[in-house]
Amino acid sequence: MDFEGYCIKCKKKQPIKDATVKETANGKKVAQGICPVCGTKVNRFLPSK
Repeated sequence: MDFEGYCIKCKKKQPIKDATVKETANGKKVAQGICPVCGTKVNRFLPSK
């Protein structure tokens, strides 16, 4: 699946490279990967459905 998240270092939305879907400690799902431009970790919270 293709995800897009906000990169803090680039200060704009970037596609998430090598995205994996994980679950936080409180049960929310998050897509986590790497920014293809600068290499910073990028997260995006996903809907609960």
